[in-house]
Parts: sequence; C-alpha cells; structure tokens
Amino acid sequence: MLIIHDEVATALREKRGIVALESTVIAHGLSYPENLAIAHKLDHVIRQEGAIPALIALLDSNIHVGLESSQLEKLADPQSNVTKVSSKDIAFTLANKSMGATTVSATMLIAHRAGIKIFATGGIGGVHRGVEKSMDISTDLYELSRTPVAVVCAGAKSILDVPKTLEVLESLGVPVWGFGTNKFPEFFCPGELYNLDTYFMCINKLVSALKIHQDLGLKSGIVICQPVPAANALDKNIIENIIQEALKSADKAHIQGKAVTPFVLKEIMQKSQGKSLEANKALLLANATLAARIATKIIRE
Repeated sequence: MLIIHDEVATALREKRGIVALESTVIAHGLSYPENLAIAHKLDHVIRQEGAIPALIALLDSNIHVGLESSQLEKLADPQSNVTKVSSKDIAFTLANKSMGATTVSATMLIAHRAGIKIFATGGIGGVHRGVEKSMDISTDLYELSRTPVAVVCAGAKSILDVPKTLEVLESLGVPVWGFGTNKFPEFFCPGELYNLDTYFMCINKLVSALKIHQDLGLKSGIVICQPVPAANALDKNIIENIIQEALKSADKAHIQGKAVTPFVLKEIMQKSQGKSLEANKALLLANATLAARIATKIIRE
C-alpha cells in the first residue's frame, strides 16, 4: 500500500536530501487556487536547495509518497471529498478507499516508514486551550515522542496553549530546538515569552546535533522551529485578541472539537484582513527552505 514516487525512490537509493510535506495544508489549510500555487512554490524552493520534495497523501487505497501533477490537482480541488487523516485514521481511510490528506502525525509516520528523516510543515498541533475541560491534546505530540523524524516548523499553532504544549513535549522527551532564535515561535508571531534551552545560530552545528541524535538511534522526533519571516510577522496582541473573541463566539455557537480550529483560523484571516494568510504562506516557504538545507547537508556529512 506504500507507493513511493520514482523520483523519491531514486533519491533514497542515491542518498540525496528529501523533504516530506503534509497534504492537509493543500486540502484543508488554504483555499483554491492558492493551495495549488503554494504546493508548486514549496516544490520549487526545496528543489532550489538541492533536495527532493515528497508530498504525502492517501489516494486510491494507497499511501503515496510523492505525487504526480494530476494527483496534486485532485487533492487541491475543492470539489474533492478529502478526509483529514492523522496517524490513527490511516487504516480506516485506506479501508474505505477515501482520499486522505495527512496531518503532521500521519506525515511523520509515513515519512519514517519510507525512510525520510526531514519533514517541513507550518506549525505543529499541541495542547488546546481549555484542556482542563476538553482533554484535547493533538496526536502530533505523541507521534513526535515515538517517530524519529525532524519536523521543521514555526512553532505551534497560535490558537493553542503554548506553555502546556511545551510542557508535554518536555515530558515526552521530545527535543525542541530553535534555529536563529532562543524563543519558541508562535506561528504568526515571532515569539517572545517562552525561552528555549537549545538553539542554534549556525546550520552546520544544528545538522551535526541532528545527525548525532539519529546515529544514536533515539526514537523521538525533533521539533526544529524558526520564526515567521519578519516582513510577514503579525502583532501578538492583535492576534491574541482575535483568538479570544473567536473562542467566545465558538462557545456561544456550541462549536466544539475539531470544528473549533478551522472556525478560529477563519476569524483570524478575516479580521487580520488577509495578513494571516500571507504570514502562513511565508512561513511555509521558509520552513521548506530550511528543511531542504538541513536534508542536503546531513546527507553530505
């Protein structure tokens, strides 16, 4: 059921740098045709750094690592009925012959099975606000504790409880490394409140540490986080106010569970007058570029 695209398979054999990409951002994160445009841009920036992109998705009862153009277009089509798939949903989605877009946890698991060690995304999932009542904690955190794939991101999504997310990662033994910052980034915002014990200003040192982690056979993944590009960073206070109002509106409308996140993100996009969308696209491209640089350098060492 695991179909590895010829180009990706060749890169694996030749020990070239490969960057895994999730498909949820294409199917659910951005609207058409911006989702298709960002997919092509991600492909381009990864290749510019000398690495091979491997977009992961579930199609026709198979797991695909690397897609053909026609498959990507089908995934991006708003008329396609695409299921959001975390690691726990893979078997069910395949058995039902549904089209599935992989989240962070599913992408990590599949990338590992395919032999890919570097993955670029926007932001990881984590502990949701109000966890005391909902017990809503993303599968991403648990997958990071047991799957040795390095995840390059802009921290955790802004709507999450960041300090609790960091505490859970600490408890699960997942390293969190900053690149170019000693603060944990907060997706749309650079981050200023949460110090990182481990950070790198030099990519060569980061790659050396990552290679040691992998060579030791440690079972956890690693969160490698960098801030959103400065030109696209949003004001934390403005974003926080929007989030608080959106959560209140969601509560009044009895919006719960998985429906809360897309509702809040839509509110952020509308009330930021589209600036959050530009920040999202900018950080996706920046993370893909960094992941490709890491992937090519670690292969050479």
